[in-house]
Amino acid sequence: MKKSIKDLSIVVPVYNEEENIRPLYEALKPVLDGMGVDYEIILIDDGSTDKTAAILEGLTSDPKIVVLEFRRNFGQTAAFTAGFDHARGDVIITMDGDMQNDPADIPKLFSMAGQYDLVSGWRKNRKDPYLSRKLPSAIANWLIGAVTGVKLHDYGCSLKAYRREVVNNLRLYGEMHRFIPAVANWYGVTVAEVETTHHPRTRGKSKYGITRTIKVFLDLITVKFLQSFSTKPIQFFGPMGLASTFAGLAISIYLAAQKLFFYRSIGGRPLLLLGVLLIIIGIQLIGMGLLGEMLVRVYHESQKKPIYALRKVLGTDIGDQG
Repeated sequence: MKKSIKDLSIVVPVYNEEENIRPLYEALKPVLDGMGVDYEIILIDDGSTDKTAAILEGLTSDPKIVVLEFRRNFGQTAAFTAGFDHARGDVIITMDGDMQNDPADIPKLFSMAGQYDLVSGWRKNRKDPYLSRKLPSAIANWLIGAVTGVKLHDYGCSLKAYRREVVNNLRLYGEMHRFIPAVANWYGVTVAEVETTHHPRTRGKSKYGITRTIKVFLDLITVKFLQSFSTKPIQFFGPMGLASTFAGLAISIYLAAQKLFFYRSIGGRPLLLLGVLLIIIGIQLIGMGLLGEMLVRVYHESQKKPIYALRKVLGTDIGDQG
């Protein structure tokens, strides 16, 4: 049975937020009821160890509430993915469950989602500690924009609006939720950014730390590779492999000339080891590129995954043929 479609789905991952669940619900309800749309609120319990699960279950008396409970803590990316999988709205808006995002910004994001595929919030006046949160975030935002080419002020803001077709094409892993605008850019989606209100945390404890920045940098490497070379890995590994191989060959030819024409000893020279090492590394890199090409073809052909993304098809009745 096909699930009924709604206008709006609100997706909220929560982890040990027992003090914020009910205030968040009470803040969301009047805003969403006042919008005059058919909506649902999907709350994902990411393996909480406090009373969060019990409080969430108590909210299910409201038919607008959907609760997903993880068996253990899988992380925010997994929580967002579960929310996307179960969402029935034409527009999906994500937000944090710590009461720092303002529900009053939801109507603004919802209206803009009619013009753009993805609308990202910008916590211009962010109410977080500078050294542990704002400074690392500013560095990460600049780096992500420089590497991916998608310029946003605030990649880390969870308050975002997506049209359904955008999330249908997303496959998220690791800490990839913050890179959704960059990943979605591969599909040619239109992205907008809007200033949103940010409140200081007054209840509960932050789950983020400066160590999270390391994970962001590592995932950024993955995003850049997928963005530029996911269907052509040989073009990533190949140039490095050829450069290493040619450098090793050049060193070897130089040393051979020294031995043959000038009768110099080369057996104990570090340069000989470097030349051999560069040749071996070059061959391995080219081999990795070829293996990557084979895996890409197996992936796309076995799952019939397209290497393109269509916005629409016009002027054909092929879909109506029996």
